[in-house]
Amino acid sequence: MHLLGIDALSREAIVRLLDRADTYFNAAREAKASSAPIATSRALAGRSVVNLFFEASTRTRVSFEVAAKRLGADVVNVAAQASSVSKGETLLDTVKNLAAMGTDVLVMRHPASGAPHFVAGRTPLHVVNAGDGAHEHPTQALLDALTLRRHKGRIEGLRVAICGDILHSRVARSNALLLGKMGAKVHFVAPRTLLPAAADELGAHPGDIEVFDDFDMAIRGVDAVMLLRIQNERLASLSMVPSTAEYARTFGLTAARAAALPDGVLVMHPGPINRGVELAGGVADGARSVVLEQVEAGVAVRMAVLESLFEAAA
Repeated sequence: MHLLGIDALSREAIVRLLDRADTYFNAAREAKASSAPIATSRALAGRSVVNLFFEASTRTRVSFEVAAKRLGADVVNVAAQASSVSKGETLLDTVKNLAAMGTDVLVMRHPASGAPHFVAGRTPLHVVNAGDGAHEHPTQALLDALTLRRHKGRIEGLRVAICGDILHSRVARSNALLLGKMGAKVHFVAPRTLLPAAADELGAHPGDIEVFDDFDMAIRGVDAVMLLRIQNERLASLSMVPSTAEYARTFGLTAARAAALPDGVLVMHPGPINRGVELAGGVADGARSVVLEQVEAGVAVRMAVLESLFEAAA
């Protein structure tokens, strides 16, 4: 079994993963509250997980490592810059060599859209997509959904504004698919230069997504506002966005905008945050923010995903 994207998951499969992750989340919270060690499992004892990352990562890579270790697995982290890829070895040869060492799971982040799918069809390893180009980031969408469900008690019927660099965002795409499958509505808001063509068709069903280029209109009546950073490393031209100051004023969640939101509206961000650009620093650290809870949820969700790979294969 692999986890390559949200599109392949049924609503029922998503609920099962969220339910399992919720159990792990609660157990970790209870341990922290009592200053006890977080309990570990032997569910993946004797298994090995390789994190193969061709792009920089803090939250995703570390949380996959923590998740695997809490399940009793052995973990190896491989940075592309320190691997034989830097000597010209192909991606597929790298993966074949990792499989030959007797590893079980490949967690892969790659700048090329579709790279995990290419590998998954050519290796006996279980492959988990940890982000492929501007395509998908399924475990991020799952952890965002878990965070929403824990606060709102449901996902169905919610409205979530996703604001920022939609064009280059795998997070936006995976969230749009998952939220649509679970019965929520999505507002995409960005400068027109940072919106993909037919952005309103990226959801799971027609009508799942409404597109805006006015930030204040987009956040009216929503249950959560998710900010995305401008992905300068993927921009073909800096002329696609205005100055940083103008962008922050027009498309950023400023302190004034956050203060005007109704009670109960959550502020979310997949990280890393560019403080003062898409999200004011005080808002990121404020009472509405669930950013660090998203990070917590990331460990629980990735535990659920890793464990489910072997149950499905049994």
